[in-house]
Amino acid sequence: MLAGCSAPKAVTPTLVLPVPMQVSYESELGIARLGQMINAPGLTPEQRAELFFQRGVVFDRVGLRAMARLDFNRALRERPDFADAYNLNGVYLTQNQEFDEAYEAFDSALELAPDYRYANLNRGIALYYGGRPGLAARDLRVFLEEDPSDPYRLLWWYLAREKVDPESAREELEAHLLRHGTDEWAWDIVNVYLGRISDEQLLNRIAEESQDNQQLAEMLCEAYFYLAKQAQRNGQPEQAEVYFKLALATNIYDFVEHRYSLLELDLIGQQARLKR
Repeated sequence: MLAGCSAPKAVTPTLVLPVPMQVSYESELGIARLGQMINAPGLTPEQRAELFFQRGVVFDRVGLRAMARLDFNRALRERPDFADAYNLNGVYLTQNQEFDEAYEAFDSALELAPDYRYANLNRGIALYYGGRPGLAARDLRVFLEEDPSDPYRLLWWYLAREKVDPESAREELEAHLLRHGTDEWAWDIVNVYLGRISDEQLLNRIAEESQDNQQLAEMLCEAYFYLAKQAQRNGQPEQAEVYFKLALATNIYDFVEHRYSLLELDLIGQQARLKR
């Protein structure tokens, strides 16, 4: 069963499904309008760069990643000091496992805007997937310290930190939850990591609290990614693969969790081919 306009429900003890999100009329119209604006005469390079960037963001939101990356590169050609474009270009390089180029893109973004904390996040994720968890944890700590009440920032820091020192990472995770945790549903992902609640309890809460299909899809995109990472840590690769696929099935293309579910599945496929 798919959860649509009626109240969503768990379809198995550990599975909740939304209707996959579709491209909105507003996004399609936005792409068309931005294309017309880009072709208007008399634009300065800065104006054209901003329009390319904005269209790239919309392409990214609807899953047209090749088109998005092309527009981000066009924006940088028009305006070589465009920190936002370097940042999102670095995200795409990370997804393609071009890690050295990704680090350079994030370094450029931070040189241009030293307080650009999302570049710290994205560089930290690139370092994590590039096999440099110590450096990743440093960047992700900077991102966490900007808003310690954000459980997603905590989770990314923890994923990197536990690669360096699992015991200390768990102690710090518990202490951080005690200091900053709230009743917000996403903190229950942290409780899953600490073994205080089950996957099923988390997913049932999401089903109960989501107000509509879009919110359900967004919450599940996030939850399934982190549950997949937990399954990997627990030595359950088949369960992890299922959860990554469920995160992808939401079609919330511009969420970090959707982006890296695709990368995780690519890595799983590479590992499987090496074992043949």
